[in-house]
Amino acid sequence: MSKAKGGLGKGFGALLGESLFAEDDAGGGVSTLPMTLIEPNREQPRKMFEPESMRELTKSIAMHGVVTPITVRKSEGEYYQIIAGERRWRAARSAGLTEIPALVIEADDKTVMELALIENLQRQDLNPVEEAEGYHCLMEEYGLTQEQVAERVGKSRPAVANALRLLSLPKEAQDMVAVGTLSAGHARAVLAIKNEEQRTAEVLEKMAGMSVRQAEKFAKDLGRANVDTPQQPTPFVVDYTAELSKKLEDVLGRRVRIEQGKNAGTISLEFYGAEDLERLSAALEKLSI
Repeated sequence: MSKAKGGLGKGFGALLGESLFAEDDAGGGVSTLPMTLIEPNREQPRKMFEPESMRELTKSIAMHGVVTPITVRKSEGEYYQIIAGERRWRAARSAGLTEIPALVIEADDKTVMELALIENLQRQDLNPVEEAEGYHCLMEEYGLTQEQVAERVGKSRPAVANALRLLSLPKEAQDMVAVGTLSAGHARAVLAIKNEEQRTAEVLEKMAGMSVRQAEKFAKDLGRANVDTPQQPTPFVVDYTAELSKKLEDVLGRRVRIEQGKNAGTISLEFYGAEDLERLSAALEKLSI
């Protein structure tokens, strides 16, 4: 039983606690359930299942069976709802299995969603956009802070903050990130284009064919373009400000923009929600320059 519990990751233990698993141990733990009595969770955060990966898993299960039990809860009537392991269940169904090992636990709707999100995030089964949506759901629906989300999924807070920035992309760009046409680095370059009207399909396709560094330069040049006064040359900006912006972004986990004038300049910091704004404000108040 301890073996099954360990496979679920520390997020499950943090959410459910040891007592819940102890009750299952006393009641027999893992059961073998008919495939016909198991149904997926419609609120499952993972929406895409990579076909080639699914074929490989189906072949493995056909040969060796389901090694790691899925996790379910009792649903209406005789049915059970999947909490974690929908990918294994789908592959087992494709392999023609009629039964599957399952750990049956008690969990309310809120806990089910948290477990489904954390299980997928820990196993890295989500694409970058699904991952960002999962973090956002944990924060908005269940009131977790960025720090709490990071702790539960085993990521750094800046990594969570950077992932959340993907949700600011236009839908077409999010779709390209989801299928891998745009990398996370390319996506950050797209976010550097402040004029949303310039984030066209043609621009996205063009950036997808570039290296990340080329995409960043392209986004910067696009932002500097001034259609109203094309005769005016773009003032030279020392490259070190761009490098400083990237360095601050890595440390702070948020978008940083530095604008340098002749005698003065500005530093702009993005924030993500009211809670993040309060935390940022408190940190700035402690600064002494």
